[in-house]
Amino acid sequence: MRWHPVHVALGSNLSDPARQVEMAIAALATIDGTRLISRSSLWKSRPMGPQDQPDFINAVAGLLTQAAPQAFLDALRELERRFGRTEPTVRWGPRVIDLDLLLYGDRQIDEPGLTLPHAGLHQRNFVLYPLAEIAAELWVPGHGRVRTLQRRATGEGLERLTARGSSD
Repeated sequence: MRWHPVHVALGSNLSDPARQVEMAIAALATIDGTRLISRSSLWKSRPMGPQDQPDFINAVAGLLTQAAPQAFLDALRELERRFGRTEPTVRWGPRVIDLDLLLYGDRQIDEPGLTLPHAGLHQRNFVLYPLAEIAAELWVPGHGRVRTLQRRATGEGLERLTARGSSD
């Protein structure tokens, strides 16, 4: 089986968000045929949606997987269910955990339920800043290098909470 590099964005703003993100990072390594290779610092960000909710804690993980893109996405959805995620009542509302498949190698996919690269990756500072920590030179198909995309995104509303790889 071939190994494929994947990057996953993690976010939470409920039930001790930093702990939720840390536990989810560890859980990613339990996906069959998957290895955790790198992870970013934890970042605090303002909500993208309604502002009358707690700030989010975000991170990005770099992994290698033998799973096909849809199978890997299904595994992410199963992890979200295990963590108690329910569909928010409002778009971009509060959540206990959110796992977004950002990239699957250099694959470009546009199918119902699966878009790669992730549609918002190139615009979201709470994704680009953590991703730049672990993969600044990574090429995002159709958009350019992560470092360039990060420079275009303002860091407004972001605060780095931990050093990369630390859970303090």
